[in-house]
Amino acid sequence: MLNLTEYAKEVHQANVSKGFYEKPVEIGTHLMLITSELAEALEADRHSINADRVTFSKEFSESGDFVSAFKKNIKDSYEDEIADAVIRLLDHCGYKGIDLEWHVGQKLKYNATRENKHGKKY
Repeated sequence: MLNLTEYAKEVHQANVSKGFYEKPVEIGTHLMLITSELAEALEADRHSINADRVTFSKEFSESGDFVSAFKKNIKDSYEDEIADAVIRLLDHCGYKGIDLEWHVGQKLKYNATRENKHGKKY
């Protein structure tokens, strides 16, 4: 099983192979692309667009056409947009060589020492 850092490297290499890194990418561009995927997730949630895994599974198994079944049942759903945001974040970490597994572990360990709601209202 891959850890977060290995997954980030794998996602980044896949994006390199698809031509996304023919020239250097600005950090701000990466961060805004991650943000835009989260905004798309918000809009999908506002419109109650949720992935239909049962229908997808049935349609895909009956037709064997993954792309059509995905586009009909999953594409642009809340879950799909959240996945896009995670993929973009992993790609960014792979690009920057961030040891995401270690940093998440350290942050969770630190957060465990903090007060309720980390001393904030919400």
